Amino acid sequence: MDGVSAAWPTGGGLVPAARIPGGELAAVAEAADFAVLPVGAVEWHGPHLPLGTDLILAEGFAAESALGGDGAGPSGDGAATTPAGGRATAAGPRGVLFPAVPYAACPGQTRPWPGTVAIRPEIAVGYLADVIEGIVAAGFPRLLIVNGHDANMSTVRAAMEWVSGRRTASLLLVNWFQLVTPAETTELYGPLPARGHGGAYETSGVLGFDPGAVRLDAVADLPPKPKLPVTHPYVLVESRPDPWQGWSGHISLAGEEAGRRVRQLAGARLREVIAAWVAAPPPAPPTDAPLPTEASTGPTPTRATAGGPEPEEAP
Repeated sequence: MDGVSAAWPTGGGLVPAARIPGGELAAVAEAADFAVLPVGAVEWHGPHLPLGTDLILAEGFAAESALGGDGAGPSGDGAATTPAGGRATAAGPRGVLFPAVPYAACPGQTRPWPGTVAIRPEIAVGYLADVIEGIVAAGFPRLLIVNGHDANMSTVRAAMEWVSGRRTASLLLVNWFQLVTPAETTELYGPLPARGHGGAYETSGVLGFDPGAVRLDAVADLPPKPKLPVTHPYVLVESRPDPWQGWSGHISLAGEEAGRRVRQLAGARLREVIAAWVAAPPPAPPTDAPLPTEASTGPTPTRATAGGPEPEEAP
């Protein structure tokens, strides 16, 4: 059996990049639809959530990025599982899963709390740029980055922009947190705020993947500081909101049923985004000459050849 057939024995799904023999990398990369890079953080989320909350969510949703037709999940070796009824499912796209980036720049609101391992933003951007460029250079011009840590959105975006000017690449960044709308979390949890750091929405997300990692009885509700009473988008960064214990939220609203719903909604939408992305035409290579040249466009037209009147001579 050749390397490609062995990599995706059911026709699709994810294979771990760390297990691909070097001699088979080129063939696997050629056959793959995209590569996947989860990015998370090691960060305090309160006494009720693990330090690897963002990694659990990034790796969890990354693992669901190449599922088949009805979302049947892959097994540990990358083979798609069969639904309970035994019905075969359409194979998903072919993905290659790279090891997650565990450490990240963390906000001042969580850096002092125990267990947070923060790196400086400028280090994070440079590190991510090298990782992303390395994956592209390995033969994967389409790279999906699944994010579980909000502060990564700026550093990953900056790194992607850098790489896109150096390599022919299509780099897609998806934050799991944004795949379920605020209106839908209101339907799930009611009118109380649920979407804060360590709050009911994030807690339910972890419950959707690893219920044993959550300690719902470890905290009482800590109502978060109200948002500004406007509907316009904004970004507000403060040294320490009040109330705040490195987290805040109505944890009593979280539960495994809500977690399953969050996982289902966000996973399905992630796959919709990927399907549209993979079907789109690839980008052109970057260029150092962004302006049209005379060689490519012909002589620059004069006023006469452009259709305008000849200018009069000055008296």
